[in-house]
Amino acid sequence: MNNQTAFQTTTVPLTSPTVRWPTVARFRRILLTILVLGQSLFATSYMVSVLPYHGDGGVELGIIALFFLLFAWISVGFWIGMFGFVIRCVGGDRFSLLGRHTPEKLAAMNLARTAIVMPIYHEPINRSLGGLRAVYRSLEQTGQLEHFDFFILSDSREPNIWLSEQAAWHQLCQELGAEGRLFYRRRTLNQHYKSGNIADFLRRWGRGYEYMIVLDADSLMSGETLVKMVQLMQAEPQTGILQTSPTLLNARSLFARAQQFANQVYGPLFTTGLASLQLGEAVYWGHNAIIRTHAFMRHCGLKQLRGPGLFQGPILSHDFVEASFMGRAGYEIWLEPQLTHSHEESPPTLADDLKRDKRWVKGNMQHLWLMLFEPRLRLAHRMNFLNGIMSYLASPLWLLFLILTTIETARLVLFPIDYFPAQHSLFPVWPEWNPERAIGLASTTLFLLFVPKFLAIFDLMRSHQLKSHGGLLRVSASVIIENLVSALLAPIRMLAHSRYVVESLLNLSLRWAGQNRTDETRWSDAILHQAPGTVIAGAWATFAYQLQPMFFYWSLPVALPLILAAPISVFLSRVGPGDKLKRLGFLQTSEEYHGSQLLDDLTKNPDVLPNHQTNIAVQAILDPVLNRVHQGMTHAHRGGLKQEMIFALRTRCYQEGPEALSTNELSQLMRDRNSLQWLHEQAWQAAPQSYWGKAIQDRQQTKMHVPATA
Repeated sequence: MNNQTAFQTTTVPLTSPTVRWPTVARFRRILLTILVLGQSLFATSYMVSVLPYHGDGGVELGIIALFFLLFAWISVGFWIGMFGFVIRCVGGDRFSLLGRHTPEKLAAMNLARTAIVMPIYHEPINRSLGGLRAVYRSLEQTGQLEHFDFFILSDSREPNIWLSEQAAWHQLCQELGAEGRLFYRRRTLNQHYKSGNIADFLRRWGRGYEYMIVLDADSLMSGETLVKMVQLMQAEPQTGILQTSPTLLNARSLFARAQQFANQVYGPLFTTGLASLQLGEAVYWGHNAIIRTHAFMRHCGLKQLRGPGLFQGPILSHDFVEASFMGRAGYEIWLEPQLTHSHEESPPTLADDLKRDKRWVKGNMQHLWLMLFEPRLRLAHRMNFLNGIMSYLASPLWLLFLILTTIETARLVLFPIDYFPAQHSLFPVWPEWNPERAIGLASTTLFLLFVPKFLAIFDLMRSHQLKSHGGLLRVSASVIIENLVSALLAPIRMLAHSRYVVESLLNLSLRWAGQNRTDETRWSDAILHQAPGTVIAGAWATFAYQLQPMFFYWSLPVALPLILAAPISVFLSRVGPGDKLKRLGFLQTSEEYHGSQLLDDLTKNPDVLPNHQTNIAVQAILDPVLNRVHQGMTHAHRGGLKQEMIFALRTRCYQEGPEALSTNELSQLMRDRNSLQWLHEQAWQAAPQSYWGKAIQDRQQTKMHVPATA
């Protein structure tokens, strides 16, 4: 949300003194801190013994400091996975939100009025609105549809896109019988991205709803889960935000299928562990979550940042901030992994994944200012900010670690040995290597990275879900495939994230665009985007080989994926290899084995917007029904220079067609009610050889060839 002067800022502490979760959370966090620090300090002491001068000199001190930070970061992930594994083995966390209530108690809860909102911006219309149709139908089957309204909140700027959205919305209303329950609104002034779109909805309609469920354009949620979320909020009045843990589905490319498999197989351990540590001080991920509307309106308005450079202007990444503000007001925020049938989709390619990360990096780096200077935030939410920052800051730290180790090796090989690395030292220091300790340290790091993944396989066996992922042999092979893909992607992501962090800290401009959800990566795009990393890695590997062959071999796991980044990016984006692995039962998910009504409703039903409606601006003018729909969502300009400009545009559109207008001109024209009506009337009276006469003939011929089911 943005600045909203109408929202009050009173604080109402709602946490009941009888609830024991704060004490439990404190104990678990202290235990995690002891485990991580103890493990990291021990490993760092080993690292000191590995270095030739055992920490003397600025380069080695830098290596030691970076190693401690990076090892601690890996250790945090390891122990979160271990916490999750233990909790799943004992049957779940009894301090979780769902653990407090029996199914019978929840079922007895009366539902409150709830808005389901889907902000969209230049999204694939059939996918986003097709997903909303699947959610609507699933909710309808619960018999509780009367408590819910749906809102499509568009920020799209291209007229052909938002005209298509309006046409698809109208068709969806007709198909579902959802008039008066499914609404569409497009902002003409789309400030502050998604958070501004949500704020606009709340200013207009928020006070009419007790709760708001936020979906992304690629979200899918079952009706049963939506109903249970409302019941939990009714049973827990101190809860301000309840976040589900969305699983990935509907992946086809090899890249997306590897991400999806990792999410579904390893994800339960890590989300359960994370939820067990956060308890009522969790984070909000921006979608697939339910929000207490009035509390959100009172306490979660986002102010402009007033720091230097990056730390001024609108907050780009809003969800963590809104959760921290809700917590500051005395409300609880819960992540509930046991709320199943909550889904989203993975970006189909590495290029799209990195494009999304570029947006997220800048927003997460902004959180550094809030973490340090925003008053009265809970410590847990400041740590959530730090966790988000480190998820990207770890990449430049890793890169800097590689640079320093290269400098250290070059110093030993190319320059005379320095027997007095510390100033004013009375005794010489002989450099020494301990390769066996270096190997042991590397093995320990691999242990921390891979043991949670093997525990995830055991968890599948324990919960009798192994068969749904292909059985033991296929799951084991799938883990190997996913680990290989992850190993190839890690250096590429490291270099890209490092660049994004630097660009963010320099406050370079950022273009916000819709996501690609279908296209494969072209060779030309892959070569163009990956060429800098390929050149850098090639030069580094060449230098390492000339410097020391053993160092060259140590560099290959990082250098080789960067050198081959372009073909890796292209190959992983291909749908063919992903589909073949699916047919063979590898990287399989439970939805693919058991089936999913939500996914079937999305993929097997006709498109919301039929394919024959291609030139949507022409359809908006010629089609009598669509013309009235579009008129109903516009306004009439009254006099002045604006009206004269509109008159000129509609005359040119009538004479030459919509293609003669620029994007901005067409947008202006399509937002004028009188022009839409005038163009409709004039077009149907146009001569057969005119632009509109031919358009009418094409329309009639198209209708004759469209199957009756379209």
